[in-house]
Amino acid sequence: MPLKICVAQLNLTVGDIAGNSQKIIDAARAAYERGARLVVTPELSICGYPAEDLWLRPAFMAACDDAVKRVAHELAGLKGLHVVVGHPHGRSLKSKSVQVQQRYNAASVLADGKVIETYAKRELPNYQVFDEYRYFTRGQGTCVFQVEGVSVGLIICEDAWFDEPANLALASGAQLLVVPNASPYHANKDAERIGRMGERARAVGLPLVYAHLVGGQDEVVFDGASFAVNADGVLAARAPSFREDLFFVDVDDSVNISGPMAPDPVAEAELWDALVTGVRDYVTKNGFPGVLLGLSGGIDSALVLAIAVDALGKDKVRAVMMPSPYTADISWLDARDMSQRLGVQYEEIGITPMFEAFKGALANDFAGLPEDTTEENIQARIRGVILMALSNKFGSIVLTTGNKSEMATGYCTLYGDMAGGFAVIKDVMKTTVFKLARWRNANDPYGTGANPIPERIIVRPPSAELRPDQVDQDSLPPYEVLDDILSRYMEFDQGVDEIVAAGFDRPVVEKVARLVRINEYKRRQSPVGIRVTHRSFGKDWRYPITNKFR
Repeated sequence: MPLKICVAQLNLTVGDIAGNSQKIIDAARAAYERGARLVVTPELSICGYPAEDLWLRPAFMAACDDAVKRVAHELAGLKGLHVVVGHPHGRSLKSKSVQVQQRYNAASVLADGKVIETYAKRELPNYQVFDEYRYFTRGQGTCVFQVEGVSVGLIICEDAWFDEPANLALASGAQLLVVPNASPYHANKDAERIGRMGERARAVGLPLVYAHLVGGQDEVVFDGASFAVNADGVLAARAPSFREDLFFVDVDDSVNISGPMAPDPVAEAELWDALVTGVRDYVTKNGFPGVLLGLSGGIDSALVLAIAVDALGKDKVRAVMMPSPYTADISWLDARDMSQRLGVQYEEIGITPMFEAFKGALANDFAGLPEDTTEENIQARIRGVILMALSNKFGSIVLTTGNKSEMATGYCTLYGDMAGGFAVIKDVMKTTVFKLARWRNANDPYGTGANPIPERIIVRPPSAELRPDQVDQDSLPPYEVLDDILSRYMEFDQGVDEIVAAGFDRPVVEKVARLVRINEYKRRQSPVGIRVTHRSFGKDWRYPITNKFR
């Protein structure tokens, strides 16, 4: 008999156990009405992912256990329905008079008002953003259950990247694999997943349904894009990315899968969606009424403003231009122009009187010393104080506007332009900033206005405008060169000699490597930001501040 499967591609919130449970219940009921008899939710769907040290709290684990029972009870009247829910599962063990909590990353099969099977994840990832060894014990069992005459094997996320879990399911009689997942997005991850799951399907000769999470959680975003591959490894169906969806696939009598096929993602569009999702969910899930940012007339703040409006709508976004003695007229003209294009609240607060007051207060201490980066940083810090004062008074969170190239090299001011609550483009290189700006001007994916960024902002040489006639390239190599070196050094761990051998000037490479090394202390104090590469600052990048290795 044919089987209809629904992947409930849901945007869940860490710790909102009641809310997540209700989403699962509502999705299961809707899917049942449309003929589905198997509903698969993402990995750890009851509690959200990653819940980090919440998993260490017995009260949290107990609440998750209660929620699984509640979901089963609420769906008891839907005859023939099986629902796979992800949840942490734990038990207390007594070892040498010490109470030990043993926890598993688990998924349970619910049917007829009860839990009929529970499977514990066997392969625990412990790399990049993952640290599941800290929280979970490896599972040992297998799980194969029957739905509408089809034997379904259940494995979880990382399990599908290894041979043994799928082979054990096959040996236990599975005709089909379902794989709940919570796999954070980075560029090109979707193609990598589909490729690896295709390999797994071919290796065991079974079709596979990949159920994925969607939404933002602190630094990470999940892109959805759930999919199914047939036993030959060929993609059979794919859900849309970066939005919730009830994604249905049909399994025929020969256990072949068919279903809708979302179009292949465009790189810039996918990255834009990731940034928009990260901003929207961080702001809304944490209950902020809106955002504000310093709009300088430069490319970085312009890009962040466009992302914020796409994420939240113009009414929740406030832009503040804070001209200094060195701000060019075109900067505030372009800032005004962009604010008008997007229709956001905009104001100008000049910082010259405050800057002069600081210099006057410090005149005796600085007597006889030339002006240098100290005075530049004072201007940036005045702006930070203004933005944080507005944040305190009105409750909106400050979005910082520094990009990855700046964060890597320390071309940013601690407690100045780094002051804020969320770093939107912290993991976006400067060259990619330009690409995204041009892409957004040519596309209007959220209906908030076409061509939002004035062309002059994109084409003029980038400048911090903290001293006369300043441009970024006074202090840094050209961004095309800098970003290539940074990518090799940081994202692919190439050494200085290897990068030089690729055709780069040794003094330039050594300078960039030194800047990355000496600015670790700044990055440790920066706001959290959206991870969009496989090597972001934060959980992916863990270098000591005190470090004598060269």
